[in-house]
Amino acid sequence: MIFAKQAKLPGGWASDVRIEQTEGRITAVEPGQAPQASDQRVDTLLPALGNLHSHSFQRAMAGMTEYRMAGKDSFWTWRELMYRFTEHLTPEQIEAIAAFTFMEMQEAGYAAVGEFHYLHHQPGGAPYDDLGELSARIAAAAQTTGIGLTHLPVLYSYGGAGQQPLQAGQARFGNDVDRFNALVARAKAQVAGLPADCRVGIAPHSLRATAPDDLNAVLAAHPSGPVHIHIAEQPQEVRDIESWLGARPVAWLLENVEVSERWCLIHATHMTTAETTQMARSGAVAGLCPVTEANLGDGPFNGPTYLEAGGAFGVGSDSNVLIGLAEELRTLEYSQRLRDVARNVMVTTEGSVGDALYTGAARGGAQALGRGAGEIAVGEWADLMAFDSSAPALCALRQDQLLDGLVFAAKADVVTDVWSAGRHAVQGGRHKDREAITRAYRAALQGLMAAV
Repeated sequence: MIFAKQAKLPGGWASDVRIEQTEGRITAVEPGQAPQASDQRVDTLLPALGNLHSHSFQRAMAGMTEYRMAGKDSFWTWRELMYRFTEHLTPEQIEAIAAFTFMEMQEAGYAAVGEFHYLHHQPGGAPYDDLGELSARIAAAAQTTGIGLTHLPVLYSYGGAGQQPLQAGQARFGNDVDRFNALVARAKAQVAGLPADCRVGIAPHSLRATAPDDLNAVLAAHPSGPVHIHIAEQPQEVRDIESWLGARPVAWLLENVEVSERWCLIHATHMTTAETTQMARSGAVAGLCPVTEANLGDGPFNGPTYLEAGGAFGVGSDSNVLIGLAEELRTLEYSQRLRDVARNVMVTTEGSVGDALYTGAARGGAQALGRGAGEIAVGEWADLMAFDSSAPALCALRQDQLLDGLVFAAKADVVTDVWSAGRHAVQGGRHKDREAITRAYRAALQGLMAAV
């Protein structure tokens, strides 16, 4: 049993809430109760968010790509640096980096992660003896940390729009459809050893890294479960796809594929008004990664039009240059303000922007991860986050202002506890295995830097 002085329930705020969870699922939610001696007591309880988009290995690159080179830096120059970095990663290092990254996510308030996993093979591109060796490393990192995992093996077959050959730096990513399907089957066997809330989806990397026939074949082979895809992240990508397929990426996808609630379109940055509205009405989730999108110079999402059309959204940490739940939501709103020269943009009617951002991302993230979560309700996974409303950044706020304070004024140190399907990994603001996970991460980086 968990006792919260106050909790955000589907119907609004409630006081003195006792929550029962059994085998990871919420089985009772009872406001107006007295605490019992055996209860785990917290101050303020929220549904925990799922981080819907992560490339965990890139956490080890944070701070290494902020040096301006000759000429104009862009996403594409950053990508070349990332490719060179991946040439040196070992399976053991990938596991240690993933565990540290997942731990940081949990301490920031995330209960689950969608790992968009495209690093599959050995340097040079030869498969490991176990085709799913690196998927197994991601599963092991999830087991170590207790985070809820939606593993998303990536189909990456081509080096660019028009079925260009893979570049040398992409060799570790590459699979044709048959080998990809075999890899997904292997990943499912590996994730089957994790708790019941963990699962496997698929991720066609992007339209530029696949082809229409391949995309249709993969979707036919995997008719259920989450489908994630990078879409319209960069203007050059939009131009390349339009030149090849005769339509802009979002328009082509919506016109040629049955996009539904199981889809998550990552970034979807460069869309027309019509594309934005059509995407919202498809039921897909917009997977937004505002910190990375700002870091890479992608540009802002078309938030107001998307929300007006009823679109669902969630947030992820993508390159993991900075892992912060509030930072993602805050940067999302601030990107809209800077573009529109306005305030309080990401809310469709009068009301709290922090509430709209947090609760919207909780629901959308759960949908994108294929995870029964996103609100504190009977039958949902017990993905829960507690924070201290008496912290200096929050202590002057009314109850209806707390989510505004959490998103716009507080730091991550207000987070006290996180449960992932009932697994209580973060207690007192720290992951219970922080020291061991951090030691392994430091050792991995020392070996990696010696090789780079």
